[in-house]
Amino acid sequence: MPTLNWIGKDKVINHHHDVPYHVLERQYSFDENGQHEEDNGSENMIIHGDNLVALKSLLPKYEGKIKCIYIDPPYNTGNEGWVYNDNVNDPKIKKWLGEVVGSEGEDLSRHDKWLCMMYPRLKLLHKLLADDGAIFISIDDNEQANLKLICDEIFGTTNFIANIVWKKKTNGNNMGYIPAVHDFVVCYCKNINKLSFKGLPLSEEYLKNKYSNPDNDPRGAWTTTDLSANHKGPYFKIINPNNGQEYYPPEGRYWVFNEDEVLKRIDDGRIIFGKSGNTRPVQKVFASNRDLTQKPETWFDKQGYNSDGMLTMAALLGKKVFDYPKPIQLIEYILRFATENNSIVLDSFGGSGTTAHSVIDLNKRDGGNRKFICVELMDYADTITAERVKRVIKGYGEGKNAVEGTSGSFSFYELGEPLLIGENLNENIGTDKIKEYIWYTETKADYQENDNGNEFYLGRNNDTDYYFFYNKNCVTTLDHTFLATIKQKAEGYVIYADLCSLSDDELSKFNIIFKKIPRDITRF
Repeated sequence: MPTLNWIGKDKVINHHHDVPYHVLERQYSFDENGQHEEDNGSENMIIHGDNLVALKSLLPKYEGKIKCIYIDPPYNTGNEGWVYNDNVNDPKIKKWLGEVVGSEGEDLSRHDKWLCMMYPRLKLLHKLLADDGAIFISIDDNEQANLKLICDEIFGTTNFIANIVWKKKTNGNNMGYIPAVHDFVVCYCKNINKLSFKGLPLSEEYLKNKYSNPDNDPRGAWTTTDLSANHKGPYFKIINPNNGQEYYPPEGRYWVFNEDEVLKRIDDGRIIFGKSGNTRPVQKVFASNRDLTQKPETWFDKQGYNSDGMLTMAALLGKKVFDYPKPIQLIEYILRFATENNSIVLDSFGGSGTTAHSVIDLNKRDGGNRKFICVELMDYADTITAERVKRVIKGYGEGKNAVEGTSGSFSFYELGEPLLIGENLNENIGTDKIKEYIWYTETKADYQENDNGNEFYLGRNNDTDYYFFYNKNCVTTLDHTFLATIKQKAEGYVIYADLCSLSDDELSKFNIIFKKIPRDITRF
């Protein structure tokens, strides 16, 4: 398989392993009752911070669980004037490139920089994607070819789904030799053998043109199809009972039913001889018996334009804040066929919040319970991204322009401190956060406080009890004294501590697995 090389690739190809795990610090929650400090338990998240770090922080809970990822990364156009800097020259990104790529970073072209920025993020997105999930990436001609090659490398060529063309505006305003009126949406899946996209309901206009019921058939609206096929089958004459006319299949074709079935269907009106009753036999096909859905194609037309996105943002915030925010029609169209009603949707380039808006809007319309996770690096994560979602939930506009709220909720997070500093646990992080991490790495389940009389008890999973014997002010030792504090019997024990003075025979006797802090703490 051809691969793409660029300056700095060797520094970033495995960099996702080196990204430290940071805790997520909830700042506030929001729902129909407004903003409050109390945690409302919402599974919807807006995270402010570097998406590379945020994606790593999502791994313990969400690895392999994201059904649909949509991202709209920088297109790398060279335009430095946007609110969302589109040239990968934001100071935070430049600092990151300097730290990771080193002195080579000074020689990078803007395409090298873009690839260095994207590669580790795509690696983490691949880890988060569910086996039956898909990722959709908006891009234009500047980096589409490069994006395709690195996605082939990360997701695998067999998991490429489509390079979708999205018509983003109605005309090119005579800009350039061939005005560009499209962007791309590059689509890959995690495992082609497990992917399943839903068919989308056919439009009312299509159904009205396709099906009708001119004879008031009690079986409902119908259309007609050919009664013959080119595969070998029955060959006999059909007699029109209205006029005695005889019909055979066209040359090289055969009837799709045997003679008894044909007579039965003529009798009950499922085979007719045209509207006049005097033409070749055809079969009625009822709308109620057809799959009235259609899978999406690689040409997305009339799924919203850039101008629709701008109008929506202006209506929501009362002013223009982005030049080209994606329209909710485009994202909702993708969500309709790529998600189930309870899927988790991730957007790690949150921008103006279109993905979050689309999720809660679609939930309202179809009764779904999809969850969203949006990550935004820039400082407007709260003032624009989250503010948009707040207004969508509560409603916005006045008078005839008022838009009813969708209801819903989310919590807003900042990236906290790293769990580990070098090889040591970060003592500034609360013990509860460390317990949550340990419990999830061991069980893949959310941590719940368990009180069995032992402050170091985490919980039970599959008949095994877990203990995290940790004290930031002193060294802890798994010894007979600690064993005496364990009153609850279990089939086995996993016990974290700084040291262990029990022999291997004693650990085996009591069915204990000792894990040393911090050496044996799982790194993602």
